[in-house]
Order: sequence, then C-alpha cells, then structure tokens
Amino acid sequence: MATNNAHKLEEVRQILGDTFTVKGLGDIGCTEDIPETADTLEGNALQKASYISQNYGVDCFADDTGLEVEALNDAPGVFTARFGAMNGYGESHDADANIQCLLDKLEGAPTRNARFRTVIALVRGGKQHLFEGIVEGTILPQRSGEAGFGYDPVFAPKEAGGLSFAQMTAEAKNAISHRGRATKKFAEHLLKEEPGK
Repeated sequence: MATNNAHKLEEVRQILGDTFTVKGLGDIGCTEDIPETADTLEGNALQKASYISQNYGVDCFADDTGLEVEALNDAPGVFTARFGAMNGYGESHDADANIQCLLDKLEGAPTRNARFRTVIALVRGGKQHLFEGIVEGTILPQRSGEAGFGYDPVFAPKEAGGLSFAQMTAEAKNAISHRGRATKKFAEHLLKEEPGK
C-alpha cells in the first residue's frame, strides 16, 4: 500500500484481516515522498500507486480520501489533509488544526451535512482499477471520542446514531466507513481474480 500514514495502513490491515498480507512502503525500502499533485481523489490515488509500480516494479494500491462538506461546497475534498494549513491553521497534516479550521468555518452554517469518500487505485499487471467507498454523515459542533484519527472526532456517520467515528470501536467503524467500503470492493476484486487465495 502506497502510504506513509501508519493509521491508514493499520486500518486497511484490520479490514482485510487474515485474507491478505498488506505491505507498506517501508517493506519495499521506499523512503521518498510520493507525488500527490492531482486535483481529484482518483488522480491522487492512481498517481501514488503508479509511482510505486513504475519505480519499484511491484503491484501496488493506494487510496486518497476526502471529506466533502455541503455548506463548504464540498470542501475540503482533495485538500482534506492540508485544509487547516491552507487556511492559516497549523501545519499540513495536523489533525487538530484541520478540525479547528472546519469547526470555525461551519460556525452558524445552515447545514452540517458531510460525507467521506475514499478511492482506492490498484495498479496490477499494468492494469488500473478504481474502487470507491462513501459514508454520509454530519459534522458535530465539537470533538467527541478518543479513538481513530484525522477528522474522526467530529464526523458522525448516519448509521451510528449520533456517535462520532472516534467514539466507535475499530470494528464498528470499519464495518460502515468509507475506507471499509472501498477496501471491501478492492478485496472482492482480488478474490475474483484469484479464487481460493
């Protein structure tokens, strides 16, 4: 999996269970920053997976995830991890800064509807495949819960009865999350290609 995000890697490993062994960039000796300059989730995921495939000669998958908030015209979207820094809040990939920026921008907003969308790109045997997972929900007015990562303390999926992702167990979150849904489609594709493995 082409990611330097240990949380993402662990989450995907939990979702896939013992069916697959998922290796990270450290397992193939990749230490460089992988380009992520596309203007869509699909583009970024394909860019990362293709980079590893071309430069390391291995089949690879990568994901990109965006939080799309209705009142912000679907922002931050592709800039989800850099949202705070782009608006003068902390450093890039700073979860606390991102959350504070989001809460401030939604102050007095007519709606707090949002969705998380994950796109997984697989580059295997020279072919490209895309798998999407979406979860609808709302942005809570304040942080709730200690688990998870990123925006989990303020995102409440519709299926969770008002709980944030950060208030859920990993198993409960993975059962309904955007990454869980995309990863399950990805796994089904691999099993279809190689039944019995």
